[in-house]
Amino acid sequence: MSLSDSSTILVTGGAGFIGSALISELNSRGFENILAADFLESDNKFLNLVPLRFSDYVEADSLLSMVEKNDSMLGGVTHIFHLGACSSTIESDNSYLLKNNYEYTKALAHFANRKNIRFVYASSAATYGDGSCGMSDQNSNVDLRPLNMYAYSKHLFDLYAAKNNLHCYGIKYFNIFGPNEYHKGNMRSMVLKAYESISTGGKISLFKSENSAYADGEQKRDFLYVKDAVAMTIFLGEISESIGGKSTHGIYNAGSGIASSWKELVTPVFEALNLPIHIEYVDMPESLRSKYQYYTCANISKIRSAGYSENITPLRDAVTDYVKNYLMQGMKNLSPNTL
Repeated sequence: MSLSDSSTILVTGGAGFIGSALISELNSRGFENILAADFLESDNKFLNLVPLRFSDYVEADSLLSMVEKNDSMLGGVTHIFHLGACSSTIESDNSYLLKNNYEYTKALAHFANRKNIRFVYASSAATYGDGSCGMSDQNSNVDLRPLNMYAYSKHLFDLYAAKNNLHCYGIKYFNIFGPNEYHKGNMRSMVLKAYESISTGGKISLFKSENSAYADGEQKRDFLYVKDAVAMTIFLGEISESIGGKSTHGIYNAGSGIASSWKELVTPVFEALNLPIHIEYVDMPESLRSKYQYYTCANISKIRSAGYSENITPLRDAVTDYVKNYLMQGMKNLSPNTL
């Protein structure tokens, strides 16, 4: 379902990290007929919207009401990118997570299916838990064991969509970093945290390993630049409903396909700032030890087989671009002119 000049695009989480980066890229491709939705609340993430071009904005609770009432304002929507969610892995209000991440997604997905609207939604690599069941998007989600309530709220909808044969595309984002994340508080990427710490104090603190299989700083994650995450997201918004007679609906991993250590992640930050590497290792909080992922790596063969052929930015290049061309320039936001 290709995007065209006549497309009306709904982006939830439009002021958030990936959502605002998505709108920025859509703008750069000439699309401005965009309805942005979010909970702006009292923080400064509204600044992500300032450089962007979109036709209207609606608060997320009002959007849900519009969906339930089949509001005419949504009549021309052809694509929904549902990126709005509570993304905190330490959120303790389970009922809030279920309502915001599960029930809300169900309502939007059913609306999209009734109206034949392309529906792409944010799942999460956190649904893979400790990775003991693998991290392949080719497999059933049934056996996965998420380690926190945020991941479970995402996992529930993945299961629901599959069980009810909903026509939708779930994208399991791995560790995404890049411009537009400054508002995320403790959920900011380690790249941004490292830049803040190194540029002011010349050092960074990383967690000691509590797993004998991994040395301190050698715990590994699949890190992906937000620009690549957005490109993958738009790809799923335009992919054919079937390829070779086989439905393309379902879950897709969005990662680099490479597991890199925390040392490898922060080293380019020191280099970009022309400072010696100074890493201190601190004890991991007791509350995180049973929920910590020591290794994540996306199997991206599925999205590749579906036709995604773009090169993925190497980690060192991505970190360097983020630090030198955004953070060191005092630029917090992507805009259509900076992608």
